[in-house]
Amino acid sequence: GVGPGMGREIALLFARNGANLVLGARKTEKVDAVAAEAAELGAKAEVVRLDVTDLASCEAAVARATDTFGGLDVLVNNAFHQGDFTTFEESDPQRWRRVMDVNLWGTLQMTQTAVPALKAATGGGRIVMINSMSAWRHEVRFGAYTISKAALESATRMMALELGEHGIRANSVHPGYIYGDSVKIYFEMQADQRGVTFQEVYDEVAAETCLKYLPTPAEIAGSVLFFASALSAPVTGQSLGVNAGHWMH
Repeated sequence: GVGPGMGREIALLFARNGANLVLGARKTEKVDAVAAEAAELGAKAEVVRLDVTDLASCEAAVARATDTFGGLDVLVNNAFHQGDFTTFEESDPQRWRRVMDVNLWGTLQMTQTAVPALKAATGGGRIVMINSMSAWRHEVRFGAYTISKAALESATRMMALELGEHGIRANSVHPGYIYGDSVKIYFEMQADQRGVTFQEVYDEVAAETCLKYLPTPAEIAGSVLFFASALSAPVTGQSLGVNAGHWMH
């Protein structure tokens, strides 16, 4: 799930901290640029075309890591489908199924494919799920996304339970609003529709958080690095809210 925003910031933060990277996305044009940035930071970065709903694609990504770097230590699952913003009553079950195919089944498939390599990792492999505050905070028309992310949180705990004997840790990061381009566009649309300023929309949402601001992708990436590092050695099966206190689970 590497692209602009969270995927890029996680990749570059990992590169700054000594990781070599296999960067995957369904479209690789923007990923090539991230790989070039990582190389400037001294990291080796491979780019793969990766669709988590396709088993062969998942297998090829893991093989690239093991063939190129001799193993796989950390898997960060950042691929997601945002849903179709319909209510349950008006929803098309097949469209909701597509959301589940990416956010739950595709992520599980990618992770299961990586488990043999993670079991062989020195010091134990690490799985980090990029989940969402939506797994806890329910909103109208976010049903498909919320249900898929809530299921993924439970699945992550099962992985921690079952894979712990192999030294594999599984944890999830739960951002709320991530203050990047997509949120800015959304706030601009809200401002136009309501006849108010962009800043007024931002201030309203930020006021719902404890820290009175919306975190950036670069800030949220730090929590992913924590779960991937030895600093979190005894931590597994945990869900960490990184949303400036917008929602405390």
